[in-house]
Amino acid sequence: MPQKIIPNLWFDTEAEEAAAFYVSVFNNSRIVNRTHYTDAGPRESGMVMTVEFELDGQRYVGINGGPEFTFDEAVSFQIDCADQEEVDYYWEKLSEGGSEGPCGWLKDRYGLSWQVVPAGMEELFADPDPKRAERAMKAMLQMGKLDIAALREAADGVTAS
Repeated sequence: MPQKIIPNLWFDTEAEEAAAFYVSVFNNSRIVNRTHYTDAGPRESGMVMTVEFELDGQRYVGINGGPEFTFDEAVSFQIDCADQEEVDYYWEKLSEGGSEGPCGWLKDRYGLSWQVVPAGMEELFADPDPKRAERAMKAMLQMGKLDIAALREAADGVTAS
């Protein structure tokens, strides 16, 4: 069944470049289609208007809509990572040319926000022992890139040396 809801990302002129970058970062990804502006406008005839792409099987559309709108943290994409190695990989690739933020958030070179989240983090924050959950949360609030081992140690009351 075709995907019913497709996120549409507004770029000034970088939709094709951004799609190629994202496809290079995520496995099982590809450019699906491109459309171009015609003489009818509103942008230069022949310029890429939209680029449809898939990231790990999820469909997206990027549009070169102009400078009127930019990304902000109100919308972000969460990457659920199997282990610390995967967290490190996505953090390095996506933050290159962008900026690192707190609590596992980053902005890529196009200004799009991502949350790079290790497996097991939700369980720490939902721990039946509220003190464990509180210690894990306090540790996370001090981090940029998330470190699952450090979060577990904090939950267990192990102090960093």
